[in-house]
Amino acid sequence: MKDKPAKGSVPVPASYMNVQNAITGMRGRDLFSTLRNVSRHSLRHPLHTARHMLALGNQLGRVLLGDTLHQPNPRDNRFKDPAWNHNPIYSRGLQAYLAWQKQTRQWIDESQLDADDRARAHFLFAQLNDALSPSNSLLNPAAVKELFNSGGLSLLRGLNHLVDDLRHNDGLPRQVNTEAFEVGRNLATTLGAVVFRNELLELIQYKPLSEKQYARPLLIVPPQINKFYIFDLSPTNSFVQYALKNGLQTFIVSWRNPDARHREWGLSSYVQALEEAMNACRTITGSRDVNLLGACAGGLTIAALQGHLQAKRQMRRVSSATYLVSLLDSEIDSPASLFADEQTLEAAKRRSYQQGVLDGREISRVFAWMRPNDLIWNYFVNNYLLGKAPPAFDILYWNNDNTRLPAALHGDLLDFFKHNPLVHPAGLEVCGTPINLQKVNVDSFSVAGSNDHITPWDAVYRSALLLGGDKRFILANSGHVQSILNPPGNPKAHYIDNPHLSSDPRAWYYDAKQVDGSWWPQWLEWIQARSGTQRETLMTLGDQNYPPMDPAPGTYVQAR
Repeated sequence: MKDKPAKGSVPVPASYMNVQNAITGMRGRDLFSTLRNVSRHSLRHPLHTARHMLALGNQLGRVLLGDTLHQPNPRDNRFKDPAWNHNPIYSRGLQAYLAWQKQTRQWIDESQLDADDRARAHFLFAQLNDALSPSNSLLNPAAVKELFNSGGLSLLRGLNHLVDDLRHNDGLPRQVNTEAFEVGRNLATTLGAVVFRNELLELIQYKPLSEKQYARPLLIVPPQINKFYIFDLSPTNSFVQYALKNGLQTFIVSWRNPDARHREWGLSSYVQALEEAMNACRTITGSRDVNLLGACAGGLTIAALQGHLQAKRQMRRVSSATYLVSLLDSEIDSPASLFADEQTLEAAKRRSYQQGVLDGREISRVFAWMRPNDLIWNYFVNNYLLGKAPPAFDILYWNNDNTRLPAALHGDLLDFFKHNPLVHPAGLEVCGTPINLQKVNVDSFSVAGSNDHITPWDAVYRSALLLGGDKRFILANSGHVQSILNPPGNPKAHYIDNPHLSSDPRAWYYDAKQVDGSWWPQWLEWIQARSGTQRETLMTLGDQNYPPMDPAPGTYVQAR
């Protein structure tokens, strides 16, 4: 079933933050500086502030009389309990909170702050207003009910969770029950073996799951920021098993989790290591070339590798490239990126070089603050106010299985967001060769997520346009991770498709059609057409030059 998207419904991720913030980090002094600017403006323009205070006072007076002035966002699960609407005390509290939110937004919008300062102020007050939500207090009706139902035990359990998180989880509420999962036991269980290893990565080859297989292999390159098994969480949502069952010879890279000894590993180091893995993949399969698939920063890595190969006139080693939620054009219009000035970027570089790595926990904290209601306050209520254990959820376990970035790669990524080098011919140099993506003339398939707050879809679309060759672009109706984990069978899944790419992502969207279901089958048809001839399946892994070593999921993924 196909329908045209409604006019004027171009999706915009509801977030102030993106991957640049996770890489750069945010300094408290920048937030305090914004708060100081807002306070200074308030003092300099007392009439403006007084007018909005009077408007707020008028609304609060009507709230006390029982008027319902505002409705929470239908997708805001914080106020789903019926008490927020039917209990006169709770309904008045909610209405007062919503009135305050609306008035602070109007105060900022109508202020004489310049555009950048207004954007910073909106970001700061969005964080403060989320933190001050009445749902985050012990008077939360769900917490009160649980307190009485448990005879007070929920409060004791919540205090125990709070103390444990203060001691062992950097003061943030845990998002997942880590005891429920183990890599190799109930995560990343697809059979295979490590067939190549260098200092930066392990190359895993998986056992076939089909009677026939295509001659040309698929090499999956995950982001360095996370571990590879997002592609192989469980049999029901395993991208690896989907590829194997459909005849694709499948290899995947498992990056090593670096420590301070590896501070000099930069993008060139990763490209060189990936080239070695690709050559091993070609030798084992006897194929002249491979199909590459990169996700997030893995997409940047395979693009840099192809640019490097093109500069060496060796592009014949790559047949096609798939990019999942990957940024090659790093220009992102986000208020939080306004905090990333020259001083902040240099401070971030110095900090990681002093430590040798950017700790994965720092990245996770920033990712959590990208969606605080979903990733922080939701668990604050569940763990502390309700006294419940966090859920057992495989995606969240993977998300909390932190990795580090070596200082050199961190610096390269900071420069990538600062200079946006790939939009210029020879703007980026890797392994001593200039990169020009327009000369990378292999077919490409790009996927973005309409609700992706980490790599916004329009930036992913512009990234696809940087590539040469025949280009396809798909827009899934999901966020960053769910756009990758999109197996067939989800009744809510759909995607936006338009084979004719224009220079403007919004123009492309207006002419696109909605297609029900997962994008995986369309990609499968595309990749199979670029995977050569079918042949009888070879069940052996590796070859005499690259014999199997450790069984999948390998050893690098186990490193903490």
